[in-house]
Amino acid sequence: MTVYLDVIWALNFLFDSLLICLTAIILKRSIRFWRVFLAGLIGSLIILLAMTPFSAVSGHPITKLLFSVMMVLAAFGYKRLRYFFSGLVTLYAVTFLIGGSLIGAHYFIQFDFGLTAKVLLAHSKGFGDPISWLFVLIGFPIVWHFSRRSIEAIEVVKIQYDQLVNVSIALGEVEISVKGLIDSGNQLYDPLSKWPVMLISIKNLLHELPEELIKLATNHEDIILGNEMISPELENRMRIIPCRVVGRDHQLILALKPDVIRIEKDKDCWETEKGLISFTTQQLSADDAFQCIVHPKLLTGVKKDRPSIKVS
Repeated sequence: MTVYLDVIWALNFLFDSLLICLTAIILKRSIRFWRVFLAGLIGSLIILLAMTPFSAVSGHPITKLLFSVMMVLAAFGYKRLRYFFSGLVTLYAVTFLIGGSLIGAHYFIQFDFGLTAKVLLAHSKGFGDPISWLFVLIGFPIVWHFSRRSIEAIEVVKIQYDQLVNVSIALGEVEISVKGLIDSGNQLYDPLSKWPVMLISIKNLLHELPEELIKLATNHEDIILGNEMISPELENRMRIIPCRVVGRDHQLILALKPDVIRIEKDKDCWETEKGLISFTTQQLSADDAFQCIVHPKLLTGVKKDRPSIKVS
């Protein structure tokens, strides 16, 4: 049987190099091109070893582990044990992710009832695999791309989840409870009192809130111009806040002073009366993960003891 060793080695060198690149992307580590080249070269040497009298050793798990260790050291170096171990584990995770995706895609497209016979035949000839090299060559970059995008999406969701808080607002007889996102880029303040302003979407609360509060979100321009009247109680709470939005340098929004703003995150709790809220009917999150943009200054106050629930 003819074995095109140069082609097989070149493909393995390319794939090992791409796996190192994806590992670096996941770990957010900068890596030089020559390190990628060196790590890919080391990983591909196991193919050449399989063609020598040491072929039995090349397939041993310890040998594969040693090659992986050398690849990680060549790519990222050694700073401390945890740094090295995270690189090694991530490399294996990426390898299993890519390899499993390719195998799953292959047998999803084409199921072969004679798979067992083919595997045995390929093994008896000393080399080969039922998965065609052409499929791997085409499928690997595609799986690599989507794996990277999926991991980045997971990271974004995780970061966003870590910044989510529970927000409770008391405004007269109205109680509002929403999920909020802490936005460090929110620099909206009342220019007079210097109190931070929190944005709340009431799109999903229209059936729960009084009509007068909904009017503040839908007809705020008419209220500012005096074309729409509101109750004296809300008028005493009302503030007019200048802000900037994309495409417009100056815009005025309405904000209200609530009785108290309560923010809960994990076991921490903050309460403040020095804050303003502004209603909008726009959806703030595409997947409705949060309904409120929390100003980071609202979390700089004194922490309160979070009430515990006793189970008898």
